[in-house]
Order: sequence, then structure tokens, then C-alpha cells
Amino acid sequence: MTEWWTYEPRDLLMFSPDVYYRLFELHNAAVWPAQILALAGGLVGLVLIARRASWAGRVAAGVLAVGWAVVAVAYFHARYASINLAAPWYGWAFTAQAILLALSGVALGRLAFTADRTWPQNVGVALLVFALLLQPLIGLPAGRPWTGVELAGLAPDPTVLATLGVVLAADRVRWELLPIPLLWCAVTGATLWTMGSPEALLMPAAGAATLLLGIWRSHRDWRDSRGAKC
Repeated sequence: MTEWWTYEPRDLLMFSPDVYYRLFELHNAAVWPAQILALAGGLVGLVLIARRASWAGRVAAGVLAVGWAVVAVAYFHARYASINLAAPWYGWAFTAQAILLALSGVALGRLAFTADRTWPQNVGVALLVFALLLQPLIGLPAGRPWTGVELAGLAPDPTVLATLGVVLAADRVRWELLPIPLLWCAVTGATLWTMGSPEALLMPAAGAATLLLGIWRSHRDWRDSRGAKC
């Protein structure tokens, strides 16, 4: 009998890295041609945010809400559940985030991008660009096929990173939109680290940076509002 201390963290996974990444190939094949719509929607949102359009917030929130809902149903419930018992719970969390985005960003219009951007907001825009255009390419140097790329709006990690970018780039940090994405950064970071993936620290680092910059911005806004009242 193997002693318990000889086990490595990856021995506790219910799937191998090959199975995990193969799942994205199957997922992409099943949802095609949704990739075109997902990329187009993300780019439209990016352009509107960059131009600081008055209705960019509602459009970006709507695109993200659809993306979170699609990931919840088409990825977690339909695909990931076949290899991970926790997948349905992840799916419900992503559904909750889709509802939050629809309520806060679309119905209430709490996301806005009309003010001149500060450097932390520019970091948010950079995160959004990375999530849309560069994050899907990360696995290619490691030998993963292009058919398994992870796109924002269809796969969890780039969808979460795009959301962090949008929230950080907005005129004000909407904290109600951050708990679930930040939790996912920790969950996916732990999963990828256990599998020995080279990008394991990407999502936790992005989550930590968003949290710190969000706190700094909120403190600065609070300080400025107090100064204006004096």
C-alpha cells in the first residue's frame, strides 16, 4: 500500500492535463461558430470602451452577461461536469454572475466609461485586450492545438479576466461584480498549479492586481469626495 505522504497534489485530481485541455477542443467543436460571435462581441465592447461611448457600459455588461451564461451552460454543465464533480456548482456561480451583470450593468447602468482614464483604468483596458486577443494563444507554445484555444465568452478563464478588465476600467469600481470572478481566479489557479501548467499564476496574479487597484481607487475616490465637501 502506498504511503499517503508519497502522493503529489496532482494525484488528487479527477482528470489528467491531457483530458482537461482536450475538453476545450470538444467544447469548441460543439459550439462552433459561436467563436465568431464571441470575438466580435468582445471587440465591439472594447472599441466602445476605448471611445468612452455613453452606452458602452450597458453593451459591455450585456456581452459579458451572455458570455458568463454560455460558459455556465455550455462548458460547466455540458462539458466540465463529465470530469469534475464540482463543475455544476461552478456553473451556478457563473449563472449568478451573469444575472449580476445583467442587473447592475444593463438594467441599472452602473458601469460607465465616460471619464478621462487614470493609469489603473488603463490597466483594466490592457487586461481586457489581453483576455480577448492574447490569452487564447497562451497554450500554443506549449504544443496545444489551436482547436483548443480558450476564448472570452466561451471559456471560463478569459471570460473572468475580461470581466476584471471591464470592472477596473470603469469610472467607478462596482464591487458587487468582483467576488465571483476573484474567487474563480483562486480556483482555476489552484487547478492549473496542481496540473503543473505554466500559466498557473496568471489568473491569481490578475485577481490580486484587480483587488489591490480596486481598493486603491475606491480609497482615492472616498478621499476626493471628502475633500470636495470640506
